[in-house]
Amino acid sequence: MLPEAYRKLTLTPIGVVHSPFVERRQAPRQSAAAQQVRGTIELLPGMGFEHALSDIERWSHLWVIFWFHLNQGWKPKVLPPRSQRRRGVFATRSPHRPNPIGLSAVKLERVSGLTLEVSALDILDGTPVLDLKPYIPYADSIADADSGWLKDDDPLKPYAVEFSERAEAQVDFLSERFAIDLVPSIVQVLELGPEQHPYRRIKRDGDTLVLAVKEWRARFEVLEDRRIIVQEVFSGYRPRELALGTDAALEAHRAFVEAFR
Repeated sequence: MLPEAYRKLTLTPIGVVHSPFVERRQAPRQSAAAQQVRGTIELLPGMGFEHALSDIERWSHLWVIFWFHLNQGWKPKVLPPRSQRRRGVFATRSPHRPNPIGLSAVKLERVSGLTLEVSALDILDGTPVLDLKPYIPYADSIADADSGWLKDDDPLKPYAVEFSERAEAQVDFLSERFAIDLVPSIVQVLELGPEQHPYRRIKRDGDTLVLAVKEWRARFEVLEDRRIIVQEVFSGYRPRELALGTDAALEAHRAFVEAFR
């Protein structure tokens, strides 16, 4: 039984994350999958953090301890993206925890006043930061650590994801014309399998399967040798929405539809 004084703890954020990820489905599940993603951690003024940052630039990587501010409630058991059955939340890295505290290792690029420029960032924009600590290789990397249930047959070997000639032309068009790169998101999701899953927005459409990636869709087929072929990419907007919508983001969808009628 906890003493009364410890039954409710108060945490005060020290800063906030600024990143390109504004929705949970946009963020990579691990910083290892976000090596090129850059952002900043802005510490709060008037709290003496200028002195707290002294010597931090001598470290190449930092642990960021943060609060999953968009969470509502928690789940004792969760279905991890790389598992086919539910696991106890304490045996996973799921964000849906009794206390929604997150931990992520980022690379420190530069310090300017109270702003830390970082890369390998997998944290949502606007996330409250609770603490920063240096990543120490000899203390934080345990070479013979056990991989738990991840080393078992569950999860299965990743699927090989390929793109048809038409799908390749479509993703190249979006990348070159509008700097929209759908390939990493499509591959990252479909490598885990074609089944419907809380982490995979997959639906059956007639005889084919369709993956939703933000406002875009990827139609794919599954072969017996654990290969997935992305047949085509298409807009998730209906024709009427494209015709009448005023959102600037629709420009890419209109141009895409015109190019691949």
